[in-house]
Amino acid sequence: MSVTDEQSDWFAATFAALADNVERAVLGKRHVVELAFTAMISQGHLLLEDVPGTGKTSLARAIAQTIKGTSTRIQFTPDLLPGDVTGITVYDQSKGEFEFHAGPIFANVVLADEINRASPKTQSALLEVMEEGSVTVDGITRLAGSPFMVVATQNPVEQAGTYPLPEAQLDRFMMRTSLGYPDHGATLQILDAGRPAKVTVPQIAELQTIAAMTALAREVHTSPLILDYIARIVDATRQATQVRLGVSVRGALALSRGCRVWALAHGRTYVTPDDVKTLAEPVLAHRLILDPEAEFDGVTATAVIGQVLLDTAPPSQQDLR
Repeated sequence: MSVTDEQSDWFAATFAALADNVERAVLGKRHVVELAFTAMISQGHLLLEDVPGTGKTSLARAIAQTIKGTSTRIQFTPDLLPGDVTGITVYDQSKGEFEFHAGPIFANVVLADEINRASPKTQSALLEVMEEGSVTVDGITRLAGSPFMVVATQNPVEQAGTYPLPEAQLDRFMMRTSLGYPDHGATLQILDAGRPAKVTVPQIAELQTIAAMTALAREVHTSPLILDYIARIVDATRQATQVRLGVSVRGALALSRGCRVWALAHGRTYVTPDDVKTLAEPVLAHRLILDPEAEFDGVTATAVIGQVLLDTAPPSQQDLR
């Protein structure tokens, strides 16, 4: 079933309204807000690499409020245990039975703050729920939420006492991006309004709306030439001399899913090469493992993706519809 123009218009208008609403809490970061909703609608997760005070918590909370969903925040510390994330089973003496006490992972939007400060054992507690959307405790599987998105943050500057995320867990984040500091105009608006630390935005969409958008995005036409383009980009990352390990198949699938959402969000019923180019860096860069010598020379994963896009010829626009 192909997406109609009417459905595309509805999707684009709804997507824009969602982003506009979140921008009430996070000023001047339209592109990052759109990436966050693209990840959510694609059933993916978001990794934010930022210094403190840039609005990461406000972004996660505003997204949850916008879709009338629930949000939780987990402050990751070295003493955090896996049960503190997933929940634990406790024996109730009055009832004579065990009861499950759900952890903060059971929400629609989960902010995992400074995730690299927790031990690898606790970090791994997120693996199943990020991949499956469910948690298994004492042999019983429970759904985390629908929709469900983890927004994890880590400070790229302060590395003392941290545990870098293993490659297997990085690969489970659909996108990695950065909010960064607001520009001069947005800073003036924040100072002029004297914005409080906690901003509440209106609830303008139902959880079912996100589910409908997810289902509609799956029907977006993706030409075999676009799929070939994505495959060639992924292959090029594996062949790059500066790269020790290139993009996985999971990364290629994530790029394909994200491009379908991005196309609909911008009023098109088909994916273009520009969609692929726009999402390639946030979707693929964090999945690369660079050669140590290349890292020593100052090569970055973002630069590698940029060079791959320059070297990989996109298909012709006229053949894509």
